[in-house]
Formats: sequence, structure tokens, C-alpha cells
Amino acid sequence: MRAVPALLVVALLAALVAAGAAAAQPTPAEVRLAETYAPVMKLSEPPRACEESSPYQPTDVDAAILGNDEVALRGPWDRTNVVAIGPTGERLGRGLWGYNLDFPGDPLQPGCGYEEWELRLREKAGPTAYARVVTEAAYPGRLALQYWFFYVFNDWNNTHEGDWEMIQLNFDAGTPEEALETGPVEAGYSQHSSAERAEWGDEKLELVDGTHPVVYPSAGSGANFFQAELHLMRSELEGVGCDNTTGPHQTVRPEVRTVPTDRDEYLRLYPWLGYEGRWGERQAAFFNGPTGPNDKRQWTEPFGWAESRWRDKSFAVPAGGAVGTQATDIFCGAIERGSLWLRDIKTNPGISVAVLGGLAVLLLWGLSRTAWGPVAPLPAARPRRWGQLVSATLRLNGGRLRLFLGIGLLFIPLGLLITLVQFVVFRLSTLEALLNEAGEQNAFVGALVFGLGLGFTLAAYGIVQAATAWAVAELDAGRRPRALEAYRAIVPRLRALIPAMGLIAVIAGVLTLSVIFIPVAVWLLVRWSLAGTVAGTEGGSALGLLRRSAELARGHWWRVASILLVAVVALLLGPALGVAFLIFTGASFDFVNLIAGMVYVAAVPLSAILTAYLYYDLRERRRVEPAGEPAAGEAIAPA
Repeated sequence: MRAVPALLVVALLAALVAAGAAAAQPTPAEVRLAETYAPVMKLSEPPRACEESSPYQPTDVDAAILGNDEVALRGPWDRTNVVAIGPTGERLGRGLWGYNLDFPGDPLQPGCGYEEWELRLREKAGPTAYARVVTEAAYPGRLALQYWFFYVFNDWNNTHEGDWEMIQLNFDAGTPEEALETGPVEAGYSQHSSAERAEWGDEKLELVDGTHPVVYPSAGSGANFFQAELHLMRSELEGVGCDNTTGPHQTVRPEVRTVPTDRDEYLRLYPWLGYEGRWGERQAAFFNGPTGPNDKRQWTEPFGWAESRWRDKSFAVPAGGAVGTQATDIFCGAIERGSLWLRDIKTNPGISVAVLGGLAVLLLWGLSRTAWGPVAPLPAARPRRWGQLVSATLRLNGGRLRLFLGIGLLFIPLGLLITLVQFVVFRLSTLEALLNEAGEQNAFVGALVFGLGLGFTLAAYGIVQAATAWAVAELDAGRRPRALEAYRAIVPRLRALIPAMGLIAVIAGVLTLSVIFIPVAVWLLVRWSLAGTVAGTEGGSALGLLRRSAELARGHWWRVASILLVAVVALLLGPALGVAFLIFTGASFDFVNLIAGMVYVAAVPLSAILTAYLYYDLRERRRVEPAGEPAAGEAIAPA
């Protein structure tokens, strides 16, 4: 008899639990709204994919992370204390501020581990987006529809485990039913700690079937963009870096899980949304795992966040490696290498400090071993110490600034010419289809862009070298040459100089692309680095220019290489200034690259003067009078 009441109690409790679970479900209108506007994701292939890898996909937290014995929950006391293996959603729902999840791998030395782990997780569940309808009391009559994406790893300049990104659609409607009738008015895509907006119907917002917004997550970082481009991002939390959303792409339509709006209801259905710890391994600064969506401002204040954090556009980085885009190209490469360097410092701080200290001591020792004066720039034909070559260059350039700036002006029309050539090659030819289909990461397209940029850059530098060397010879003879005269004088020599520079570009490009022969490419570039100077002072055939440059450098390779390094530093002044503008101002990329190009006008002739002095120094050291050279004190007459 006593068993009957007990059974009734159990049945009553079961009914209450079932009723609570039913109450926790989102409304049919919320589910319909979330499915109607579910995003279509165009995932970018990683630039250096591991074998059989693919882009990171938004992960199903419930199926792939919770209860997974490969995931540890650590407490806030130290980095080694393990509280639980395979934590459940109920356990995370306790809050646990200061705790952190720990995935298998090392975010500072990720290798291919996280990509391989994420591929295994896909066997448990497919790509998933968590949708939620949100309102904000301060904005009556408005409704936001959010889609949250969880990635197991952020492979950007601030590598860290776990990453939450999202998109948000705003409606001028008070209820989901009204939102289904009216449609969205704008969309916002999260990009690290900020977001970009687009009016609904804006040209940059792509739609599938009229309602599904297309999202381009950045390769590695998961930041969301409206278009397939290379973007520059500035963030006070993550720093500065380049986000790549170019192709080839993998189209993914995540399964939508609709989260109830009310806190008590969504905690019954998704208790892990009450977790206040970190969704990734604990690390210092920006390498730390992120907090969850419930800790973000937009979770409860979607419109206040939109007003304060959304931008009207993202900054697209010009693609290609030609003259005129070096500021942004070098910037993206420098950021990537710099982030790796920061990770290495954190991983091996002792070794990093020792290496940097050794380099500093070596640099100071080298600078102390040379003489910097006297700095008389003329006569040019005399042997000089390493420091005297630099000092004489600065003195001559400062005294004849108008002449050498005039010579450097060649780089302005040249930059425009290269831009035009690339436009014709990739947009007005059959290669446009290849570019659109495969994206700019395609090996053939990348090689062609690299070859065009390298060829034009070397040709331009060789021409400036030749014109500058001719002008130095004129000054050495006591005459007052003009920039236009310098270019007229070397015009007959371009028939040999251009093929010589083209040969250098082809050989160096092929060797560089092979990677393993990069040291050989560097060795040859140093030996042939005086070809333009030889053309301006001696002339000769294309192969003759290369042979003469190699003859001068023979036995003095390190001397030539060190001077060439200084010349390269001078050439980097333009991109360096452009990078400074990118970081500290909101200038457009066209303006930034224009600034870099203007610096080239001064920096390239400065570099050419230095190689001219090096030519005379090596010639005097070898005591070899080149065939056909004018007598002492006699300049080459203008053509």
C-alpha cells in the first residue's frame, strides 16, 4: 500500500520535469525565424593546410565538447589542477568564474594538432550555429536575431584555444511573428572585438534564396566578413593583423539550434550557457582562451553594442606583390612573422633573449669596427671603409637632393603601369575566370603575380641604379647633370639592362619558389646586385653586365651583401612608414600605398648612390680598369 504514493510522487516529478523541458523550448515563431535567415558560410581554405585538413567549421558544443574525455576542466588556482575530465553542461552551468577548458594541444605550438582534432570531432556532429532572438528594453519595438559559432581553435596572430564569433540581424519588429512579416533592416558581422554592418539589400551583402546571408569567415580566425578579400583588422584586444577570406571556398550550411530568449529557459536547455570561465587553455594576454557568448555585451545589449561597435566597412588590403602595394604586403607578412616570434619568445624566453642579445652585440661590434669619416663624397673612385660608403652616400644625396629626387620620380608612373598590367592580365583576359574560380591562393595565379611584381621591381631598380651611377660619374667630372639627362644617357643601355634584370627576376623567382634553393637565390642576387650600376658606368651586353657585377663581387661577397642589406633597409622605409599609417591612422590603403610610393622616390636613389660608391670601391680594390671605361676624370657623354 505504501508503494502507491511513492509511484505517484515519481510520476508527478517526471511530469514536472517534462513540463519544464517543454517550457524551455523556443517558440515556433523563433525557430521559424532562425531557420528562415540561417547563414550560408563560405569557409576559406587555410593558406598552409596540413595534410588532409580543411577549414575550421563551427562546432556543436553539446555533441563534440561536453562529455568529451579529451577535454579537461581546470580550476583557477594553477594551470595543472584538473577539476574534471569531460565536463558536462550541468557542471559548467554552475558559473565557475576563473576556470578554463583545456583542449588537446599547445596553442603556442599548434602544428596540425587542432586541425586533426577538429576533423575527429566532425564524426560526432556536423557544423552548428546557435541562434537566439534578443530584445533590449532601451530599444522598444526592435528585435535582434543572433547566430553564434564556436571554433575549437583561433589560428590568427593571437593563437588560442576556442573562439566565439557571431552575426546579428536587426529587425524593426517587437516580436518574432512581426519580424517574419517585415524582414531585417541591417546585418552585423563580428570581427574579433568589433563588427561590420550592412543595410539589408546592400550590394556587399550576398543572399542565397533571398533570405540567407552569405558569411565569409577568415581562414584561421573565424572573423566574419561580407566579401572575399584580404582585410586588415585593428583590435585593442587582439592587436593588428590580416584576415584572409579569399578562395578557394568550402560552402557550409550549419545546422541551426535555436536558444530560448529567457535566461531560466535557455539554462534548462543549454546549461553550459551559464559558464563564466574560459573556453580554452589559460595563457597570458591575447593567447588566453575566450569567454563565452553569455559574457559578451551583445548577449543582453544587442543594439547598444551595435551602436558603439559596428563599422560601415572593413579595410581591404590590395592583393599582389607589385610596386605600390608593398606597404600592405610587407605589413601582412611582418604581422605573421611577428606573431610567430612572440609565440617563440613565450615558449622559449631564455633562448629568445639570448639570441636577441647576441644579435645586438654583433651589430654594435660590427659598427665599431669601421670608420665613418672623412665623408668627402668626391672623387667617387677611391677605396672607402664600410662606414665611409654610408656617410659619403648621405652627404652626396643631401647636396644634390633635387637631382636624385628627380631620378626617383620614375617609381610613380611605374607603379601606375604595374597596376594597369595586372588589371589587364587578371581582369581583361581569360585569367579572370581562373582568378574567380580558384581565388588568389591558387598556385599558378600566385606565381604569376609574384613574377610580375618581382620583374617590374627589379627592372625599375636597375634603371634607377644606372641613371644614378651615370649622374654620380657626371658629378665626379665636375658637371651639373639633370635627372632627364641621366635617363636619356642610359636609354641605349636599356636594351641590355632590361633583359639582364629580367633574367635575374626569372632565376631568383624560380629558385625562391622552390624554397630549398632560396640560399642560392640570395647568393646570386648579391653577385648580380651591381648590374644596374655597371650599365650606367660601363655598358655592355646583358650577360656582360651580370659577368662584370659578379667579377667585382668576387672575393668581397660579404662586403657587397652587407652594403646591399643597408640598401634594402632604405627601400623598406616606404613600407615601414605605410605600416605606421595603417596602425595609427584610419587612412585608406590607396593613400597608405601612395605614401609608401612617395618615400620610394627618395629612398631608391639613395640606395642606388650607395651601390655606386660600392662599385667604385670594389673597382679600386681590384685595380682592374674595365674595358671601354672613360679615362680618369672623363664622364660618359649623354646620348
